[in-house]
Amino acid sequence: MLWAGRMRLGTFGILLMLVHASAACEFGPFPYSVTGIVCRMTKPAALLLNQETAQVIQAAFRNAKFPNITGERSMRLLGKVAYRLTNIQVNDLSIEQSEVELKENDAIHITIKNVTAVFKGTLTYGYAGAWFLQLFHSVDFEIESSIDLQINIKLTCQKDQVATDASDCYLTFHKLTLHLQGDKEPGWLKQLFTDFISFTLKLVLKSEVCNEINFLAQVLANFVLDLAANFVQDKDISVDISLASVPLIKANYLESHHKGLVLYKNYSDVFSDSVFSPSLLTESRMLYFWLSEHILNSLASAAFLDKRLVLTIRGEKLQALFEMEDTEAQRKAVQMIFQGTSYNDSVAKVWSLAHPQISLQPEGTVVKSLVAVEVSIFPPGEEPLMVLYMEKEITVTIQAAYAEKKLILLPLNSRIEFKVFKCTADPSGNDPTVRNFLQTMISVVGIPEVISRIEPALTSLMNSKGLHLFEIRNPEIITKKGYIIVQLDFSFPKHLLLDFLENRL
Repeated sequence: MLWAGRMRLGTFGILLMLVHASAACEFGPFPYSVTGIVCRMTKPAALLLNQETAQVIQAAFRNAKFPNITGERSMRLLGKVAYRLTNIQVNDLSIEQSEVELKENDAIHITIKNVTAVFKGTLTYGYAGAWFLQLFHSVDFEIESSIDLQINIKLTCQKDQVATDASDCYLTFHKLTLHLQGDKEPGWLKQLFTDFISFTLKLVLKSEVCNEINFLAQVLANFVLDLAANFVQDKDISVDISLASVPLIKANYLESHHKGLVLYKNYSDVFSDSVFSPSLLTESRMLYFWLSEHILNSLASAAFLDKRLVLTIRGEKLQALFEMEDTEAQRKAVQMIFQGTSYNDSVAKVWSLAHPQISLQPEGTVVKSLVAVEVSIFPPGEEPLMVLYMEKEITVTIQAAYAEKKLILLPLNSRIEFKVFKCTADPSGNDPTVRNFLQTMISVVGIPEVISRIEPALTSLMNSKGLHLFEIRNPEIITKKGYIIVQLDFSFPKHLLLDFLENRL
């Protein structure tokens, strides 16, 4: 039973780490002003996690290494009696009921009712009689148990990170019965050991279970924090998820606040103008994420500095762009640009010339970027030739969604303004054929093509962090002025915590 409390904490371990309390951490007089990311988990999510991890608890019991228990006692006539319980294993574990209650501004209360288990092992005992008679025996035993467990978990903050205190822990025993070799041993032997072995076992369990719960609480905290930190990091770009303010523990939800500063080499990110308020989130969904506009802008800047905003298009993709419609104007423009060179001997390069600017509005995410496009041809036997170069300022509104484990980006209205235009077929730039064609091609095909490349790249990145393991239901991505809200219901992937606990054991 030593690991019973430890594994039971697993039912709430993930929930614990989605909120960060502050006891030792100092926050300014206006802590919400530096909040870039907020996570809110509501009571239905807590209940779901409590139910979904029953298999994890049972697996943990099956794999647990229980400690040997020793003791001794002086008996009249028999002298000193010593015993040792070894090779303890658990069988037939069941949990009748588990409840979670959020005490506002207090703690997370977890009540596990009627945890029943049968412990099996070997009892070795010996006693020295008053007339120097020594007897030593080993018998198999079974211990039937029924226990209630109450854990009151408080949350603290150390070095801007979460720390847990689960020392407020109680065990109530309803049943603890010892059976020796199927009750084949004489009745006096069973009577001799049952009382004081049961007493010793209760003391050991009460101490060890609660100590292990307290220890594993922080282990799980570190596990989830590592998961979160890994999810918001890709190569040299990461996000600071340290605490920004004191969390909220309400009767219906837990809420944590994070700085959300983007970290990239020498890039310095500063944020002190957040519009977050707890009233911006509701309690109707299981999980909420609130992100400031500043984070998206900073991530775009880091991606630009890391030279990720570059796209090369050739072959069939290039052909699909320039042959979007079969018209005389299109054929003329293509002939002027490529000068008869095949698409397989041509390449287009698209890249951002400056940091993209992102603005979150009710209609969607507005992205404004200064983009360069260069088309080069490689005629057989001749030197490469750049036949087209242009710089243009593009403003496009994008709506985002998530369905079937894929990110979906839908471009809406767009605006294109040419800043620089050079074409070898039109040195003067007075022929409207090429420019008009390119204007249409960029808005109708070019922007959707770029976004279609971004969609799978971002989906693949999120899946590499384990997002695809979750069953996400009815996700909504809602943009408002200055911030974005992601709200959803979900099913927890059982094997994620199960694998961790099995490795831990």
